[in-house]
Amino acid sequence: MAATTFDFGMIGLGTMGQNLSYNMADHGFSVAGYDKNPAKVAAFGKEADTGAVAGFGDIKEFIGALKSPKVIMMLVPAGPIVDAVINDVKPFLQSGDLLLDCGNSHFTDTDRRLQALEQEGLLYMGIGVSGGEEGARFGPSIMPGGSKKSYALVEKMLAAVAAKVNGEPCVAWLGNGSAGHYVKMVHNGIEYAIMQVIAESYHLLRTAQGLDNAALHRVYQDWNQGRLQSYLMQITADIFTQKDELGEGQLLDKIVDESAQNGTGKWTSQSAMDLFVPLSPIDTAVCSRDISSLKAEREQLAKNYAWAPPASQVAQEKFVADLEQAVYATSILAYSVGFSLLAKASSQYKLDLNLAVVARIWRGGCIIRSSFLEEIMKAFDTDPDLSSLLFDTQIATLINGAQLGWRSSVKAAVDAGVAVPVLSASLSYFDAMRCGRLPANLIQAQRDFFGAHTYKRTDREGIFHTNWPSTI
Repeated sequence: MAATTFDFGMIGLGTMGQNLSYNMADHGFSVAGYDKNPAKVAAFGKEADTGAVAGFGDIKEFIGALKSPKVIMMLVPAGPIVDAVINDVKPFLQSGDLLLDCGNSHFTDTDRRLQALEQEGLLYMGIGVSGGEEGARFGPSIMPGGSKKSYALVEKMLAAVAAKVNGEPCVAWLGNGSAGHYVKMVHNGIEYAIMQVIAESYHLLRTAQGLDNAALHRVYQDWNQGRLQSYLMQITADIFTQKDELGEGQLLDKIVDESAQNGTGKWTSQSAMDLFVPLSPIDTAVCSRDISSLKAEREQLAKNYAWAPPASQVAQEKFVADLEQAVYATSILAYSVGFSLLAKASSQYKLDLNLAVVARIWRGGCIIRSSFLEEIMKAFDTDPDLSSLLFDTQIATLINGAQLGWRSSVKAAVDAGVAVPVLSASLSYFDAMRCGRLPANLIQAQRDFFGAHTYKRTDREGIFHTNWPSTI
């Protein structure tokens, strides 16, 4: 193609960068792609169905082939590589050109880069993209943050390539600064919790009830036909049917039980701690992945602490029904704490988030898409200032209806010696949140005893300190 004719640029021609570029081309946008790897440059464009795409190995030539104002998307690993790419392209950009970071950058890095580039007259946006390889190719959930001026340059394209639910694109301008990357971070934290609780239910069904892969497939397939309908439930059901192409039996049984992580769950927990937002389901899910990595220690301790559980006295049908309630309630809690964190961060960091809009764009394309997001959207449409989804009357009805099975499943796991950290931590969080008086009064007494940290009283105003009896 002739020079200076491409609508958009894409830096990073890995699987995600390629697929998103092909998605853009399918919708009538021409895309120039750049990568330092010559093989990726050569391969770019060969699998595109329609549209105009071309690969470049020279950064100056690549940028020169773009229309002005130049709009360049980056899909490269988070961290120093993003800064390196920015430094590479800056000499060839002019005031008003726009850089989009579509990776999983930490929100503080996004704020730093945005402010620095703004001083040089360049526009910058942090954009969360969720949906994996398939989503990038055929329609992800897209979470843009930054200035409305920047968003106007890409709004039409993003709406075209995003997933659609009832004809609505799963994209919207979310708010100021690093809003897009913050929302994507919390999305991933919720993802950690829901993945973990599904895994815990699998562990419990297999260990306490002895279900084989065929029976497990039927359970998760049935759950996905009901109120637990979600992308993660759907792929879980499918996983149990996958045969091992390199040997006999099912693939799942050959996969090592060590969970990897890319850090976004940890970032979510760290940010929540900075903002004093309790995040028990997500925190525990991150911790569970850490425990899974201690494979050698776990195998040794399994020999040292053997447990012979009593036979389950619960009929399998009831056991599965109770567990469905437990997974449902815990999933609600995972969404609830995530949205509470978004509400606090929006206020603290002046992100200007609309939480109903966040729920709306998560309904399609993203990894945590589920039918329950409709309930969340309704809750925030009714009351945009909800500090917690637990205050919504409809959601309260749903949780109350699941309490008995939730508690029964946690009891069954304790009796069976099966670890269900997110199921149980979520129940403890729920019980703490619905408790009008917690034992924190004793903690305050302890703090005042050893450190003179003072305390408040229930019967009078003011701050108090007591000269406690000496223990020396």
